[in-house]
Amino acid sequence: MSSEGAPKQPVRPLPFQYALLAGAIAGCTEICVMYPLDVVKTRLQLEVGRGQYSSMYDCMRQIVVHEGPLKLYRGMIPPILAEAPKRAVKFGANDTYTGIARKWGFGASQATSTVVGLFAGMSEGIVICPSDLVKIRLQDKANAGKYKNTIDCMVKVTRSEGILAFYNGLGATLWRNGSWNAGYFGVIHFARGLMPVQKDDSKAVAMFKNFLSGALGGTVGTMINTPFDMLKSRIQNSPMTDRTYKPTLRGYALVYRTEGFQALYKGFVPKVWRLGPGGGILLVVYDASATWIRRTFQV
Repeated sequence: MSSEGAPKQPVRPLPFQYALLAGAIAGCTEICVMYPLDVVKTRLQLEVGRGQYSSMYDCMRQIVVHEGPLKLYRGMIPPILAEAPKRAVKFGANDTYTGIARKWGFGASQATSTVVGLFAGMSEGIVICPSDLVKIRLQDKANAGKYKNTIDCMVKVTRSEGILAFYNGLGATLWRNGSWNAGYFGVIHFARGLMPVQKDDSKAVAMFKNFLSGALGGTVGTMINTPFDMLKSRIQNSPMTDRTYKPTLRGYALVYRTEGFQALYKGFVPKVWRLGPGGGILLVVYDASATWIRRTFQV
């Protein structure tokens, strides 16, 4: 019998270590599929004023024609190495904080999902700040002759700026990841609540619902966090001692005053193309991995 309209029972959060595993699988899958758009996004964000790229397509075309298609994957090693702990912390912390919220008497609601997502994203930001800095440095065309590879970049940053330089831009990173996850998990809860619940949904239908919810969440999260991401890219591509875009509010004011409001959303098109569908991929693979883990390990 159909249960359309019946309230959906909350799924018990995975134990933390299993949530870490499911998140790692989901994150590595997403980055392997969507990474070239991240390179394009960073190139557009680093341009001050009107630069050499007129659009996402023009940027991608110029990279392929003038630098070679493999440059669309330049800087991929740091996020791949960090992707497992990054996505693991995202979903692991989200599941853990959700469990804590329930113990404190907060039920499954959009407000709870949004606040939990905010703190899960900030936890994630602490983990990924160093790898993001290395990735940004490698993605910038101007640094092509400066850093040979990931290890060379890490060594040179440590020697010239000190070990703390890897947390340059931490504030903007926390707000970038926190705001994205708040939008992502909040919208997922809202979207799932609007979808009819059927006991006899096929796996394909359930997967489509997950993809649609995740894609909507990723799109809204990107709309919220792009200004933080743009500023983070510029801060991390600058030496630790450079105060041009610090503190964060001063950086926003500077960009707005000198380049206009639209500059706060530089790189938005490739970013939303990546994190909209990418958010769907994340949720689909995470839920599939979580289902497999529950069945395999009986948790």
